[in-house]
Amino acid sequence: MAGLDRQTGRLLNGWPHVVQSIMVIFTTGFGERMLRRWFGSAVPQLLGNSLTEATVVSFFAAIVTSLEVRERDTGLPREPRFRITKITPRKVDRTGELRIEISGVYMPRGHLGDFTPEDIRNITLTQSSTGLVGA
Repeated sequence: MAGLDRQTGRLLNGWPHVVQSIMVIFTTGFGERMLRRWFGSAVPQLLGNSLTEATVVSFFAAIVTSLEVRERDTGLPREPRFRITKITPRKVDRTGELRIEISGVYMPRGHLGDFTPEDIRNITLTQSSTGLVGA
């Protein structure tokens, strides 16, 4: 599956395209897309909240559910090329910065219904006063 890089407009495929797709899901709130009001996640509503244990748990739950929800038309997970296996907090501090690592199985042909795993990949998310950043 290929797409365009949101920053450069160049062709993007493989793992970088999966990361970009996941970030689009995480940074889009429910109801923001006109014809796809069910698309997105609860992550944007949690950004800016006090960094308490309850907020961190809610953040983790929002991440998992946003990727595991099945599309109405295809029955596939929202991002079928990645399945979360573990979420690990890497940094939680008093300034309100939260850095987490999402580990999961990368299945490059998952969008075609072939869920053969290629390997384990990681995405690092950082929530700070400037928003949510993924790498």
